[in-house]
Amino acid sequence: MPPSPASPRSRFGIEFVLLARRWRRALDQRLAMVGLTDATWAPLVHLSESGDGVSQKDLAALVGIDGSSLVRLLDLLVGQGLVERRMDENDRRARLIFLTKAGRAAVARIRRELSRGEAEMLVDLSDEDIAALLDAFARIDRRLRLERPQP
Repeated sequence: MPPSPASPRSRFGIEFVLLARRWRRALDQRLAMVGLTDATWAPLVHLSESGDGVSQKDLAALVGIDGSSLVRLLDLLVGQGLVERRMDENDRRARLIFLTKAGRAAVARIRRELSRGEAEMLVDLSDEDIAALLDAFARIDRRLRLERPQP
């Protein structure tokens, strides 16, 4: 029998998506104060976490966007002096992405602002609440990875 319209299970997806949008908007507004948008800070953070020398293809997958969208973002970030592209010595057709000194400084500012913003948004939750949510997210993510719809 399908869940009733008012049941938590039936509301979960919509509530989760709405919360994710509000969360992202709040972080975006906070990072706008340091001159960055989600589109520009996300690649910097992923690059920092992955280590220098990430391929454009891998970085696009980490950020969750297609390669052509990443190219435009990288053009912007290169223009701002935050990243640089270098030829991959193992595959001359490929480019590897590296943070510059200014890019590393930007990531430090980003992390400070993200930490402050997340602390404010999570103030009403205990560490146990957060751990339980992260565990639930991981289980949902595993299920989604297993059950990819076929075209």
